[in-house]
Amino acid sequence: MSDSVAETEIPQDSVQEAVEAPEAYDPAAPAPLNVPRTPTGNAEVDAQLERLADADHLATDGHVEVYEDVHGGLRDALTALDVRPGPPGPPPSHPQAPSPAYRHRS
Repeated sequence: MSDSVAETEIPQDSVQEAVEAPEAYDPAAPAPLNVPRTPTGNAEVDAQLERLADADHLATDGHVEVYEDVHGGLRDALTALDVRPGPPGPPPSHPQAPSPAYRHRS
């Protein structure tokens, strides 16, 4: 080796971290998907969409529970739309007479 190139000493701790780093990486570990969630304007639906963020911190086997919970909440919100009464309709302009009974002539 030449005297013009100085040798650099690497601290033992750095070597140990470099050796352990590949083992510490787990591609199956929970990681946020960072999927943007656009508010819908419906508080019930927006709350369910935000609940999807809970799956970001779970292992994949925990996603099913979150997805089923969100699906159920969205289904309930849609069902509630069918149950809510709308504004009353206008009264009929003229009362309808009962239709005469159908008589079959032979």
